[in-house]
Amino acid sequence: MMLTTDRWESTWNKLDLVCPDPRLFDSVIEHYSQPHRHYHTVQHLEECFAKWEELRAQSRHPGEVELALWFHDIIYDVRRHDNEEKSAEWAHRCLRGAGAPEEVAQRVQALIMATRHHETGDDVDATILVDVDLSILAAPPDRFQEYERQIRVEYGYVPQPLFTQERSKILRRFLNRPRIFNTAAFFERYEAKARSNLEDALQSSQ
Repeated sequence: MMLTTDRWESTWNKLDLVCPDPRLFDSVIEHYSQPHRHYHTVQHLEECFAKWEELRAQSRHPGEVELALWFHDIIYDVRRHDNEEKSAEWAHRCLRGAGAPEEVAQRVQALIMATRHHETGDDVDATILVDVDLSILAAPPDRFQEYERQIRVEYGYVPQPLFTQERSKILRRFLNRPRIFNTAAFFERYEAKARSNLEDALQSSQ
């Protein structure tokens, strides 16, 4: 799915808003195209929007989820620990600048923060957004292996033994969850595939 200015403007229109800065779309794409990124790129954003279409009808506030998608990784640096917080703050500023009510801006901010630890509570929209963000885990094998390589390059400064150790912890953490996907649709369609991919990745790292 190609991300265009039409798609961008449509997201704002769903919130009955007009983007406050016509240069903002270009800035978003530039951030996702930064040279230090290899997975958290426009490709990831496009894949998220494609999966979002499968869950859109279940969303309570689809415009807010879409805007959160656009911004959820706009700030990304593997050496920082506040990427989601900074991304969420940026989205909040832009929404307020466009005249959005504070409650809308806060909901979008909270949605983005939900992607930090992939915990959603009982918020339907946060559950949808997190499932979309994690959908790469259920990708076809070739794409999942590419994703693993992309993550390794993003953490290229980490020595291989340490990377393998820490990456294995993350993969096992997902496998140890009662559910990886919390929407009924994604659990049914993708849970088994995600677990298979994660188990294969762990085996190949040993």
